[in-house]
Amino acid sequence: MATEDISGHLGLRRKNYSDASGSPMPTLRALLPTTTALFPDSQLMFRRRIAVIGAGAAGLVAARELRREGHSVVVFERGHGVGGTWVYTPAIESDPLGLDPNRKIVHSSLYDSLRTNLPRECMGFSDYPFVAITENSDNDRRRFPGHREVLRYLEDFSRDTDLNGMIRFGTEVISVEMEGEGRWAVRSLKIDDGRADDETEVYEGVVVCNGHHTEPRIAEIPGIETWPGKQIHSHNYRMPQPFTGQVVVIIGSATSSADISRELAGFAKEVHVASRTSRVKIPMKQPGYDNLWLHSMIDKTFSDGTVAFQDGCSVQVDVIMHCTGYKYRFPFLRSDDIIDVDDNRVVPLYKHVFPPFAAPYISFIGLPWKVVPFPLCELQSRWVAGVLSGRIALPAPEEMMGDVKAFYSDMEQAKRPKRYTHNIADYQLQPNNS
Repeated sequence: MATEDISGHLGLRRKNYSDASGSPMPTLRALLPTTTALFPDSQLMFRRRIAVIGAGAAGLVAARELRREGHSVVVFERGHGVGGTWVYTPAIESDPLGLDPNRKIVHSSLYDSLRTNLPRECMGFSDYPFVAITENSDNDRRRFPGHREVLRYLEDFSRDTDLNGMIRFGTEVISVEMEGEGRWAVRSLKIDDGRADDETEVYEGVVVCNGHHTEPRIAEIPGIETWPGKQIHSHNYRMPQPFTGQVVVIIGSATSSADISRELAGFAKEVHVASRTSRVKIPMKQPGYDNLWLHSMIDKTFSDGTVAFQDGCSVQVDVIMHCTGYKYRFPFLRSDDIIDVDDNRVVPLYKHVFPPFAAPYISFIGLPWKVVPFPLCELQSRWVAGVLSGRIALPAPEEMMGDVKAFYSDMEQAKRPKRYTHNIADYQLQPNNS
């Protein structure tokens, strides 16, 4: 796009957005402590050199907000384009369950038919709305568009906000290690024409935006060691055709399970969904399908290929697919005393962003799930950028740690499992009085 066209392109997005339902940003400000809801007009105190890990939605908006605040930013992206998890590939991993530590990791978990489960009006950044661009007939104009349209949006955002020059493509962060307060040694590896360039640089802050839809979580199933069928995690599902004529059990009842089970029903002989939260006492055939059933959880598997459910039903099964979510993983972090992952709780993090005793020099963007993700990442990034410049003050480390412990205590009192720590669906839009 020519330079003279960029302002018009941005203007079109702004105009269409304001003509729609309006920006969601004022409501989503509830995600931040109220002390940062209004920023004071003050001189910037620090301009730091910041490393951002990942050029998906979180990394892109973090880079934009950090630059706006006056920081010098380098974004590390191991892929060859922006978009992170929104970059579809038909490739799958050599281990369909994703358990082999030596497998070649495929970052994206997208299946070919995936569409957003949020309307596009909720998905854009505050000043760059996700509107349907009508000039190109190839664009997906649906209100709940497919993943290719989301990737186009992120590519447009990166280009129009001039972020591409800040990104080191094809460069993987190998290690991040603290060298002292506010100093981080970032070691990266760039693969170029088969030659590997290994480099270590020192930064004054690190913003982690590596996503959390790559490392599969697997259900524990009694008897699975001797069960002879095939297992796969939805991370490695792309299209339904390979399952033609087979009997498939899907474990899980969230969005990916709902999407994939219905898609598979058009090709598989039978599809059986096993849900831990289901209260059904007998198998329930799903409306509109002759070969799709909802069950309670798997009770046991057997060496003859049978899968028995807790509702008393038994089925001869070819494939078990785990639609069971993902683990948080930060393999490049070398300072073990900063954070840990305990039953998928990234601990300790103040407001899901700052480790209290390493703040503000390392932060994490986009960890919460069951959220409106792009606006969330924008607000978190704006907060991080302002704290790093000194324009916004964090509480003392001990106070932040007290807040973290109180949050964990509230979860325990409510009998919420640790793995739901970063599930903020129930309160993401509530006012924050902290």
